[in-house]
Order: sequence, then structure tokens, then C-alpha cells
Amino acid sequence: MIRVCVLGSIASGKSFISKLFNCPIFNADKEVSDIYKKDKSCFRKLNKKFPDYVKSFPIRKIELINAISSNNKSLKFISSTVHPIVRKRMRKFLKEKKNSKMIVLDIPLLLENKLNKKNDVLVFINTQKKIILARVRKRKYYNKIILRYLKKNQSNLFEKRKLANYVIDNNFPPNIMKHKVNLLKKRILYERNSS
Repeated sequence: MIRVCVLGSIASGKSFISKLFNCPIFNADKEVSDIYKKDKSCFRKLNKKFPDYVKSFPIRKIELINAISSNNKSLKFISSTVHPIVRKRMRKFLKEKKNSKMIVLDIPLLLENKLNKKNDVLVFINTQKKIILARVRKRKYYNKIILRYLKKNQSNLFEKRKLANYVIDNNFPPNIMKHKVNLLKKRILYERNSS
């Protein structure tokens, strides 16, 4: 099984590129969203820690944003509560997909949390800054303070780019990107199968 890990900044288009690979995807952001909706034990922990903010189940993202905005240490606690559940789900996904030819890991803090393996294929998504900013501002819960905390959490983008096996420019219309990712997928399969 070839593990393709997508790297890039917030709003660089990691999930969009992941889908274009057309193979099983583990999307950490979607898993977190699902945890907030369905995991009552996670709710109980967050409710106990932030009773003034996390008041009802399912957990609403805006409540967590307010908790983080009031105290920057809140993000650390939320992460330490949610990340182990995401890891558990990732292990389950890898077990279920072990016979797949290729899978994609769309995990924003993959390198920071040391979730990558030595022979993973690292693909860096390179997107123009102005495109990223426009996308971030369009997000439902756009908040400059939160964005700063999240960016601090992500390791240096220059370093990520240097570590990547491939860099893909995500500055083109979807049909061109589909073609580019298709070519990259073929290249990865060819290079991995011939080595």
C-alpha cells in the first residue's frame, strides 16, 4: 500500500487535491467534525474544562472558537483531547484499507504529530498567498486570532516543502488540477512499482 500524505498551509486545497487522487482518503478535519457531532465522552471532557463555552451536545465549533479566543492555552487542551481519538480512527482506517493500492492521508498536523512513516510519499500543495487568504476569509468561522494559533501549530512551510517528494502547484482551474494530479498519481505508482 502506498501512503500519499498531502502537506501545505491552511486553505491551500489539501482536501481538494486529496479527492483528485481518487482513492481512499483519511481526512482528519472531517473526523474531528464527526467527533464533535457524535463523541459524548469528548463532549464531557471539553464541557468539564470549558463549562462557560462548551454547553451542549453536539459540540458547536463556535463554542470552541470562543474558548480559544478567551485563552490561548485552550487550544492545547482541545488538541490533547481530540487528537488521540483521531489517531485511533486513523489506525482503524489503515487496517480497513490495508489491501488498497494507494491511500491518501489528509492530516494538517501530520509531520508535527509524527504520524508519517519513512517511506510515505509526501506531496506539498503550493498555493499562492492571495488565493489562500481569499479562501480563509470566506470560511464560516473566520477568526484572525484562531488562525494565528493554528498557524503557530503548523511547522514551517518552507521545511515541509523541502521534505516533500513532490510539489504540486494548486493555482489552476479544477479541470487542469485533475489532469495534474492524475499524472502525479501515475508517476508515483510507476516509481514505487519499479523501485
